[in-house]
Amino acid sequence: MSDLRKKVLNPGLPPMGLRPAAAKVPVHKKRNYSPIPWSEYFDERKIVNTRGGRFCTYRKGSSGPLLVCLHGGGFSALTWALFSKELVEEVECRVLAIDQRGHGDTETDDDADLSIETLSTDVGAIIGELYPDPPPLVLMGHSMGGAVAVHASQPHILPSQIALLVLDVVEGSAMEALSGMRSFLRGRPPKFKSLEHAIEWSVRTGQIKNSESARVSMGGQVKPCSGSRAHSFSMHTSDPIAEEEPSDAGESSSPVQSSGETNVDNSCPHEWRVDLEQTEQYWSGWFQGLSARFLDVAVPKVLILAGIDRLDKDLAVGQMQGKFQMNVVGKVGHAVHEDAPDKVADVVATFLVRNKFTEPLENFHRQFPSC
Repeated sequence: MSDLRKKVLNPGLPPMGLRPAAAKVPVHKKRNYSPIPWSEYFDERKIVNTRGGRFCTYRKGSSGPLLVCLHGGGFSALTWALFSKELVEEVECRVLAIDQRGHGDTETDDDADLSIETLSTDVGAIIGELYPDPPPLVLMGHSMGGAVAVHASQPHILPSQIALLVLDVVEGSAMEALSGMRSFLRGRPPKFKSLEHAIEWSVRTGQIKNSESARVSMGGQVKPCSGSRAHSFSMHTSDPIAEEEPSDAGESSSPVQSSGETNVDNSCPHEWRVDLEQTEQYWSGWFQGLSARFLDVAVPKVLILAGIDRLDKDLAVGQMQGKFQMNVVGKVGHAVHEDAPDKVADVVATFLVRNKFTEPLENFHRQFPSC
């Protein structure tokens, strides 16, 4: 080979026809969809008895203001698991996550009564039972839970409330979405082969984009079918997870538990804990007049959204007038706090520190309002 030809060719390239040693065919790993127990994220699980029933609650942290978290329709208190762990590592605070009436492991005298008045009253009763002398309280809710938080933000219900945070619920877009809610619910598989299969479905369909969060929270959304060991069923015909990637034999699994119970067989068929179609009579009551109520709440407020397009006219005007803080978290779905628990925790922590409600810790990450 001539000297000129040697200079033209890149001496770092391998001989033609040979495969570079580093270029291997990628191996697709199977995701781990095994359930994660609540105890990985919360310090305590406690049943609170009120006149209305037995409410399941989860707590994290031991000092500072109390952040009371209310989940959306069909979800459970476990939806706040990752967020709670992130938040208490950023600022000094306590978190109380509640399984609302008809959801999770809560049992009441009327689980079908999901009226906004009843749900709001439940919050006051639970707080009063747990904290006879309540600490400074921040009420936070997602979707339906956001509506409950707004309605419960009254001095006669929560006299020690110092702030209100609402996640991804706006009256205008919520009312528009109600017309398609029944079709959405009917499009979900009615049952799953196992809890792991339910977790896999939620992740691969994008209902929950964060697989770690789905592994702890889906146990609060589905439950073992009654008599499931003796019955078999056909999966939903539009099951989107019939095909799976090749498995990775070396991947480890977490301990299998559901909603904190160790005696539940997670390998048996599971069904939804809440029949949301039966609650349709309450849907409009959750969101009707929500924007005006939110703006009228006297304490400092934050609205966290998954997209700016969700803002309706009343809130757009209120935001320009500085009546509340707004943050938009990108690349997430409706379950903002599950999809990006770290980002939501940053927003909440910054809000609490800026208003001098608490003190920052070593892992504090300051965020700024966005639109």
